[in-house]
Amino acid sequence: MSQTQELAGRVALVTGATSGIGRAVAISLAGAGARVAVNYRDAKDGRQRADEVVAEIVGAGGQAVPVLGDVSREDEVGQMFAEVRSQLGELDILVNNAGIEQPAPIQDMTLAQWQAVIDVNLTGQFLCARAAARAYLARWPEPPPKGASAGKILFISSVHEVIPWAFQANYAASKGGVSLLMRSLAQELAPRKIRVNSIAPGAIRTPINHAAWGTSQAMAELLKLIPYDRIGEPEDIGRAAVWLASDASDYVTGATLFVDGGMTLYPEFRGAG
Repeated sequence: MSQTQELAGRVALVTGATSGIGRAVAISLAGAGARVAVNYRDAKDGRQRADEVVAEIVGAGGQAVPVLGDVSREDEVGQMFAEVRSQLGELDILVNNAGIEQPAPIQDMTLAQWQAVIDVNLTGQFLCARAAARAYLARWPEPPPKGASAGKILFISSVHEVIPWAFQANYAASKGGVSLLMRSLAQELAPRKIRVNSIAPGAIRTPINHAAWGTSQAMAELLKLIPYDRIGEPEDIGRAAVWLASDASDYVTGATLFVDGGMTLYPEFRGAG
């Protein structure tokens, strides 16, 4: 974990922070000086993984605590934010990362599969963003002085907010919803100096999509979709999150940063126009 100080003194909450992108974002924010709440959902296995992330951060000289909470449950989101405040102090940065996939052909997709993905990926991001906005507005009844921010909300979306994804209609719909949720909140909250942005990752080497890169043949097929000719690493998203959470991006709000090696350039159309 590299050590910088652009987020020194800030408190950050990262949802779904026990593996993959969420884990990398938590570690990156801590490496930039933030005190980080590492959210987990499962009280048994999830707590163990959260403790491992916390131990890595603390071992590298950072500060972190585990916080339990299912982002799709309104009561648990409220408890989670109260726990962050109790353990770390007033929140400065929310990273809305928690997400799931439940793929199925549309004719076979159950209402439960649809609802589960929407509940976590879209409703969960709404609930956490609302809780963060409430915290920031309570802390700053009037906008802070010029040059200062009242808080940051960072959504982790996906290239599939713009690229259709057959057999993942629930996931793509959730990420399309995140795109307009983010921009609507950015428009609403900008006058109160609350910055709202998104990161839209492309193909990232995480456990959730192991099948897409886990063999040489799968990787070769995947790279056909990535002009930059490499798969993304979780740390690529972590570095982007640090920038969007820092004062270096103070004039940026309502933006989606695609971190995808050019996947949204639709490389399959290269030379075919």
